[in-house]
Amino acid sequence: MKHVSKRLMMGAAFLAMVASVPAAFAATPNDQLIIGTSLAQVLSLDPQQGTEVKTQEILANVYDRLVAFDPETSELFGELAESWDLDDTGITFHLRDAQFASGNPVTAADAVFSLVRLFKLDQSAAAGLKTFGFNADNAESLITAVDDKTLRIDFAEKVIPEALLYRLANGVGSVVDSVEVLKHVANNDYGNEWLRTNTAGSGPFVLNRWSPNEIVLLQRNDKFWGEAPTMTRVMFRHVPESQAARLMLERGDIDIANALTAPDVRYFETQEGFAIDQAKTGGFYALAMNAGREPLNDPKVREIIAQYGIDYAGIAQTIVGPYGRVRNVPAPEDWEFAIPNPNWSFRPEEAKEMLAEAGYPDGFTLTIKTIAQPPRVDMATAIQANLAEIGIKVNVVQGNGADIVAQHRARDFDLLIPQTSAADPTALGALDNFTNNPDNSAEANNAGNFVWRSDWDIPELNALRVAANSELDATKRGEMVTQLQEDFIASSPAVFPMFERFEPVVVNVRVEGYDAHPWGLTRLEGVTKGDAN
Repeated sequence: MKHVSKRLMMGAAFLAMVASVPAAFAATPNDQLIIGTSLAQVLSLDPQQGTEVKTQEILANVYDRLVAFDPETSELFGELAESWDLDDTGITFHLRDAQFASGNPVTAADAVFSLVRLFKLDQSAAAGLKTFGFNADNAESLITAVDDKTLRIDFAEKVIPEALLYRLANGVGSVVDSVEVLKHVANNDYGNEWLRTNTAGSGPFVLNRWSPNEIVLLQRNDKFWGEAPTMTRVMFRHVPESQAARLMLERGDIDIANALTAPDVRYFETQEGFAIDQAKTGGFYALAMNAGREPLNDPKVREIIAQYGIDYAGIAQTIVGPYGRVRNVPAPEDWEFAIPNPNWSFRPEEAKEMLAEAGYPDGFTLTIKTIAQPPRVDMATAIQANLAEIGIKVNVVQGNGADIVAQHRARDFDLLIPQTSAADPTALGALDNFTNNPDNSAEANNAGNFVWRSDWDIPELNALRVAANSELDATKRGEMVTQLQEDFIASSPAVFPMFERFEPVVVNVRVEGYDAHPWGLTRLEGVTKGDAN
């Protein structure tokens, strides 16, 4: 996986650009970092619950995980784990000396508590690690503390060790202060109600204030085990209007903007004093179709919509821009084992004929739901216009993150535009969201699973995915990954990628050391700021 960066401004070029910022504009303090973003999807700060992209950058800075990976190279390295040993049956982690913000020492027991808690809560956040056979019943026997500084994770089934490490590098692998959290347990909730709005971590910052859809304010953690952050404060400001964020960035009211529309990102390509950092997430903007509802339960109808009814090229050019590129295969095109894209394109006359043959000469009406956030709102409007041309009337319903995510998890939609991230930075990891559904029954209530949410039963695809995840021979695994993609494309999928998802971030060049992470887990302890003129 590659991380594309345009931030090549250093030395004299950096000084020249800083000097070019108009003196009349304001400037944020040198010891404070202010990020203009959308906080609409920040629903919980509990690291074993909150999985939304904009939540991850907050969690990444108040918590540590056992391991993390470099956004440029995808190389794994230790955060709380100084080292680890692999054997045939599991992984042994050796922890560094560290303190939580409370002053309590970080121990292997805290790591056990955190990971077991993930499975006991059994929310959507646990889905990625449940893939490897861990669950609420076996977690306590498989995840154990050997001593205060040694953690042992035994495999639940045959797995690729590197893949498990990458899953632990996600935000759900954050280690919480068990002593502090246990003080706030109510009604056997594992401290969830308290951790939704409070933090108990060992990261470089601590939560000072969270006002939903307004600000999240982090304060430097003086007990952080690593080098002390230069920033005394980090503020995430809710700026959902792209034009407002653009103006604030130009004025110097914010240092970074990461929720701009494509045109506003492009605007900064020609503006001195700013740089664009573009992280390739390994995930996608997808279209979910509810296969449990007529007429979307008809594979032919799904095929018509996906393969003939959407102008991917046009939407990419006019809307997506720096946010991604056309991709209908659920593995990024430049990753190992990825297959070429199929020829899915906008062919309205063919689509109308095929709909008539499928029994819908007069079309039908659907709703498409989306979070009111760029670029998904504009995607929904474009898809509405495309499908109107083939005889399908679509009503667009916008909502906040809480509403739309809840409706997605409840199978309460016709069409919906979610976004995904790769479970790990490999083709197999990217495929997980689209081929993982071990039990499609309503009773399974597997709301953390994208395919389950679309009520799409895929026993053959799921079985091949399981086999690939337990194949230790890389060549054989690659063959399975190729077959998995081909079978997916041939299956008239009910949830499929439309665009490979990038995350463009516009940064004032005063800011140094900001390196956008593919999963949103951007650490800020190394960020510094130059003087403003």
